[in-house]
Amino acid sequence: MDTDTDWRSDRVGAAERGENPTVLARMRTGWAVIGDTQHLPGYSLLLYEDPGVDQLVELPRARRAAFLYDLALLGEAVQLACGAADPEFWRLNYEVLGNSHHQLHGHVHPRYLWEPEIYRRGPVWRYPDRNGPDHALGDRHRPLRHALTRAIHEVTADAYG
Repeated sequence: MDTDTDWRSDRVGAAERGENPTVLARMRTGWAVIGDTQHLPGYSLLLYEDPGVDQLVELPRARRAAFLYDLALLGEAVQLACGAADPEFWRLNYEVLGNSHHQLHGHVHPRYLWEPEIYRRGPVWRYPDRNGPDHALGDRHRPLRHALTRAIHEVTADAYG
């Protein structure tokens, strides 16, 4: 993974310029990206296209619905890719937080039966080492990235018509 941190300070702008290495695909309301950490393989996010929007409620209702629809489509793609890659894929968890990073974005967390029970039944944020160097996005995730991108294109082609 690129160690240059400039793109991390403006992830949406970097995506628009083709400089964000985590981009999987452009969706109607923003950018689908693979997470910087992959402690749960396939962890992805949807970054809203306007970095000035902090919360979902700041958007007009139709735009809110469009963002949440895109987040659901991203989840569908994660389910397709992760389910095909790992027979112990179990389910998805979705989150729209914003307490730490004040820019509208949604998380899609694939969950697996191989996770320790204490963590599988709770929010992913309880994992003590989820941001550890062993889980950093890297070259070994290339096949998963390709599978996610293909799945996003497949799902959005069907959904967007």
